[in-house]
Amino acid sequence: MSMPNNADDPRDEYREEGYPGQGQDQPGQLDQTWPRPDHGEQSYRGHGRLRGRKALVTGGDSGIGRAVAIAFAREGADVAIAHLPEEQGDADETVRLIRDAGREGLSLPGDVRDEAFAAQIVDRTRTGLGGLDILVLNAGYQKDRAGLATLETAEFDRVLRTNLYGLMFTARAAVPHLEAGASIIVTASIQAFQPSPTLIDYAMTKAAQVAFVRALAEELGPAGVRVNAVAPGPIWTPLIPATGWDDQKLNAFGQDTPLGRAGQPAEVAGAYVYLASEEASYVSGAVLPVTGGKPL
Repeated sequence: MSMPNNADDPRDEYREEGYPGQGQDQPGQLDQTWPRPDHGEQSYRGHGRLRGRKALVTGGDSGIGRAVAIAFAREGADVAIAHLPEEQGDADETVRLIRDAGREGLSLPGDVRDEAFAAQIVDRTRTGLGGLDILVLNAGYQKDRAGLATLETAEFDRVLRTNLYGLMFTARAAVPHLEAGASIIVTASIQAFQPSPTLIDYAMTKAAQVAFVRALAEELGPAGVRVNAVAPGPIWTPLIPATGWDDQKLNAFGQDTPLGRAGQPAEVAGAYVYLASEEASYVSGAVLPVTGGKPL
């Protein structure tokens, strides 16, 4: 006799159809994104797995960054978020959610393309929170490209400086201060392994991030510092309607996954909690896919 199955069906946990046509300028804003992404504001329940930890999350105002900040705070960590000045409204709400969890929250407005800012957020986090032992390098930029021949150098520079230079600036500043037990987590992408022609520059940076994670894990492992990546698939965040895709692409967003839908930021956050926690004490140099079943 079969036992009753109390598990939720992952195919219909969230919106099963695609997303309505919409557009906005970079950086994406939550109040212009419909339907509103789920960051776990109502659903995430912590279990003390990061109690007493101090975290810095770049790009923490909305999307995956906000979901990670909420989850970390509810797991017991104090959290600083770096974000663009234009995203202050979303950032303020994220900080409020961190503080509602009983933890210290810190907003750090600026642009990680600026070397000085990207480095300073490490010291500002250490001063504001009293330390740093979890670094989430999540800030990112992507834009739809018509083809390589029309890819402007200024746009190519923006993608590389946001996704690679900013990541390196912050990591380089943090490494001398990370002690055994600390963790670095990078937001890579399925694009590192299945690059789309219309995201060619973004995909290039994501592949480079995977190389960065694997090389840095080898460097820092002897010091007891773990380095890993999460590789999301199609996740509904404000970055998506700000990418410049037409209605047809938005209508089909996430429909080509084995689970048949796009994911939500709340569904990615647990991967970061796991990688930052003691449960992942023997995990370093890994790339954890959260892709709705799409293989890396």
